[in-house]
Amino acid sequence: MSDDSLNALEIEELTLDEAELMEEILSEFAESRRHFIGQSSTAILSALVLGFVAKRNAFAGTTEALIGTPVADQNAVTVAFRINGVAKNVTLDSRVTLLDALRERLALTGTKKGCDHGQCGACTVLIDGRRVLSCLTLTAQCEGREVTTIEGLAKGDVLHPLQTAFVKHDGFQCGFCTPGQICSAVALLQEAKNGDLSYVSADVRQKPRSLQLSDDEIRERMSGNLCRCGAYPNIVDAIREVHTGKPTDPIGSWDPELKEVQDAAV
Repeated sequence: MSDDSLNALEIEELTLDEAELMEEILSEFAESRRHFIGQSSTAILSALVLGFVAKRNAFAGTTEALIGTPVADQNAVTVAFRINGVAKNVTLDSRVTLLDALRERLALTGTKKGCDHGQCGACTVLIDGRRVLSCLTLTAQCEGREVTTIEGLAKGDVLHPLQTAFVKHDGFQCGFCTPGQICSAVALLQEAKNGDLSYVSADVRQKPRSLQLSDDEIRERMSGNLCRCGAYPNIVDAIREVHTGKPTDPIGSWDPELKEVQDAAV
């Protein structure tokens, strides 16, 4: 005999008083169940609203939302260094990366966390003028050094020449990788002035001197910065224009035939 048949037989054998008592119990259980579900729904809705408010405040730029209360630091160290020309003293865990310190402790969120493995270049910043991957650099290594992030390149409302060129040549689409691209390009221009060679340099035996970079050189030196939107041609145009000091035609620079068509139209 199945369980359903046994249950039906037991219910049929209940007396009238027992049946009334059973109905009362089931009714109370159903009411309690509805009450429990109602309370649970209210709690879930409250949590969602609080989460939404927190995200809204973060996007609104409130520092309080961006900088959470840090947990107790283990192996704490105090690091004194300069960021974008301002002296800073930060006490944190000795294992905290520069990227996390910039974003979570100092609210400098222009530097982006992409792969967090040193493969995409989105977190590139400058330390003493040289480009580094901040996700692979410990904050403790920056003691007494000068760190420059994307926020420190402009002079007030006056953009850095590379920032202006990136805007002019549409060197970005989603913009996520752009801070790292620009910081890397700033270091690239200084490397060219110093005569630093690259893998595609024609003559590696030449004495250090200011270099005039070809497009191949620019691509090679920027190869550590990835752009998922594929804005590479425009990035090269922007860097070339600042490097040479000559305006770059965004059309003629990559297709001579289109340049002839444009000239004919004029």
